[in-house]
Amino acid sequence: MKILLLILAVLFIAFVIIQLWARRGQKNIETYPYVVQKQYGALEIRNYEAALFTSVNTASEGYKRSSSRGFSILAGYIFGNNARNEKIAMTAPVTMQLDDSVTMMFMVPKKYTKEALPQPNQPGITFKEEPAKTVAAISFRGWASDEKIEKYKRKLMAALEAEGIPYSNRFYFLGYNPPYEVFNRKNEVIVELP
Repeated sequence: MKILLLILAVLFIAFVIIQLWARRGQKNIETYPYVVQKQYGALEIRNYEAALFTSVNTASEGYKRSSSRGFSILAGYIFGNNARNEKIAMTAPVTMQLDDSVTMMFMVPKKYTKEALPQPNQPGITFKEEPAKTVAAISFRGWASDEKIEKYKRKLMAALEAEGIPYSNRFYFLGYNPPYEVFNRKNEVIVELP
């Protein structure tokens, strides 16, 4: 019994250390810069700066499968699976364009230009320059799923319609936390405004 309690105590301490490490690590990650233009309750209107992204397109097989496949391809690239075996810093959020297919995107750190990035070893990875844009955003906590993403997409549309704000059909899911971070998870659904 004492051994079991000791093992559980060690596992609990390891879990707490990993969560604290993940939280501390989030503070050092470069994020997609924006300015909040206006707020309507949970709805924010934001102006995003132009940014460069690495992206990969995958078949839409639901959030879990599409995000796992896209994430592993792009993570491989930034962790050194490229022509120069160069590691590129992780940024946040991980972005998924929600469409008939899913485009997973990682923002490239500002120190890189498109021409300065190492070429990917894996086919299908492209570099995408996103122009400055205005979006509407709504946040939610916890783990993302197809159901939650759809629920908050509907909430976002309802909030925009209630305020009489027109919107496009370009919706994105933004995930801010690494998979091993359990607490304080932040997710968003955003849509581009015309």
